Amino acid sequence: MLRFVPLAEIAPEQVEHLLDRAFGADRHGRTAYAVRAGTVPITGLSFAALDGEALAGTIQCWPVVLAGEDGIRTPLVMVGPVAVDPPRQQAGIGHALMEHMLDAAAETGADARLMLIGDPEYYARFFGFSAARTAQWRLPGPFEPRRLLARGDAVPDMPGELGPDLR
Repeated sequence: MLRFVPLAEIAPEQVEHLLDRAFGADRHGRTAYAVRAGTVPITGLSFAALDGEALAGTIQCWPVVLAGEDGIRTPLVMVGPVAVDPPRQQAGIGHALMEHMLDAAAETGADARLMLIGDPEYYARFFGFSAARTAQWRLPGPFEPRRLLARGDAVPDMPGELGPDLR
């Protein structure tokens, strides 16, 4: 039976090891890392899934901002990575982590301003994310526009640069 705990309760080296196993040691070069550079995971929205005492998966959320061309800065929450221990993938752990995070986000109002870089077929179908408002966004690195997804009433549909929210 899965149990969710705040990610802060897990040793950082365990989380890093899981991320390396799930995404590869070269993951740090991805654009998502540049978008959230210099930030720390949002405590109330980042969780670990434990199966007994074993780390089965993690989800992290990060403070980012869309700096609009009109000077308006809109804080957003970047979801991801959602990592599952490779032998446990396809068992619903990632889905359960997303649901747990979305419940926590709804309690704080953060569900109105979520974004991620991910598979649109999966995140649209199960969680309501879409690229409808992100077409004019720029990121500090390469990305596939169809994979830049958002969800929530406070997500702006305007041109701007997505980057870390260092406030």
